[in-house]
Amino acid sequence: SHKVKMAVKLRTEYGSVLHMPTLKENMREKGGPNPGDPYGQKQYSGNQGQELEYLITGTHPYPPGPGVALTADTKVQRMPSESAAQSLAVALPASQSRLDANRTAAGVGDIYRHAGISERSQPPGMSVAMVEGGGNKNSALMAKKAPTMPKPQWHPPWKLYRVISGHLGWVRCIAVEPGNQWFVTGSADRTIKIWDLASGKLKLSLTGHISTVRGVIVSARSPYLFSCGEDKQVKCWDLEYNKVIRHYHGHLSAVYGLDLHPTIDVLVTCSRDSTARIWDVRTKASVHTLSGHTNAVATVKCQAAEPQVITGSHDTTIRLWDLVAGKTRVTLTNHKKSVRAVVLHPRHYTFASGSPDNIKQWKFPDGSFIQNLPGHNAIINTLAVNSDGVLVSGADNGTMHLWDWRTGYNFQRVHAAVQPGSLDSESGIFACVFDQSESRLLTAEADKTIKVYKEDDTATEETHPVSWKPEIIKRKRF
Repeated sequence: SHKVKMAVKLRTEYGSVLHMPTLKENMREKGGPNPGDPYGQKQYSGNQGQELEYLITGTHPYPPGPGVALTADTKVQRMPSESAAQSLAVALPASQSRLDANRTAAGVGDIYRHAGISERSQPPGMSVAMVEGGGNKNSALMAKKAPTMPKPQWHPPWKLYRVISGHLGWVRCIAVEPGNQWFVTGSADRTIKIWDLASGKLKLSLTGHISTVRGVIVSARSPYLFSCGEDKQVKCWDLEYNKVIRHYHGHLSAVYGLDLHPTIDVLVTCSRDSTARIWDVRTKASVHTLSGHTNAVATVKCQAAEPQVITGSHDTTIRLWDLVAGKTRVTLTNHKKSVRAVVLHPRHYTFASGSPDNIKQWKFPDGSFIQNLPGHNAIINTLAVNSDGVLVSGADNGTMHLWDWRTGYNFQRVHAAVQPGSLDSESGIFACVFDQSESRLLTAEADKTIKVYKEDDTATEETHPVSWKPEIIKRKRF
């Protein structure tokens, strides 16, 4: 039974290479063919019942056992002569000669292939062709295809076209209203200012916070503006009367960020007290306190699909929360440094997080890791992404990087000059956001200005080609 099994295995596994010249290791002792001719002409077919010790000949001589010095007498095989290699290249099996009928001479690859060189001893760059014999394909002899990087989509470069000044302190947060007529900023001068988006003129200033305003958002479901600050306060402003109509009390320390749920009247805030809180907008009640982070929670985002709340914290983790139960669904621990920014893609079911070590992309609902976007080596305060796949990261040192979302290619780097009269060290981007048309990019900066960028309409792929090099985009995946 063992002989039958070996014969079957020989035929099925090695039938495609049995035409190759073979040499029994003990041929010399049994007085086989002339040892001077390393390629015995005897062919072995796969249906032989006897057990044979097959050895595919190569071009590298080696000793018969460990510890034996390699000499002319002890080496098992010799380097093939030129005539032997030539005769091998010509003596192809029927199927192979049919395939190569259109060739006038044997190629180098054929000589290497039929001289029985192992895959390891090939010259670099030579691919191993798949050997076919009797319809069998041996996948072990197939060349492995080198991984190729996808080519990034071309995006026009963005250019600065307006600088808006008026705040007396760092501009910490920015939001565009759903109608795209105006936008709102919050600043370290404790004021909230409303600006006309088209002209950049100041429309209104709101006072009421007694410390830095760290977050603003305009509701799409009601004429309300929500703000939060380092004075632990969360306020709801009625924009018909320009007055505070609700306070949300409960946070024990500075409130760093806030977001509104897109479909239900719920407000989520995050704070330096290591918690995020869910508030009912109308009753001002605290629905849930999301506790679990061990350091300040820097950013929070909401979405309609599960998981509905995403938080990023200075404890280096990102948490995905179940809004109904008020519990953590997933904790992502891949970042090594504090996570200050999280952004959700407007179309794909994915999101990105920003940290001084890397920007990382993730897939909902389980937070599967997609890829790293390395290169923005600074404290990343803010991220923004539009439907076109342009991801923007803004950092503490005033640099702004623009990335292609799909491939992670960094196609532009911007470092805008600070406002005249400011120190160079006052260049820092605290927040950035696309307007509703996604044709304008607004940044809130440390030189007390708001800068507005737009795409360069005159740029084409010919004038601004992608300087795309696959080796640049190599990313560590884990």
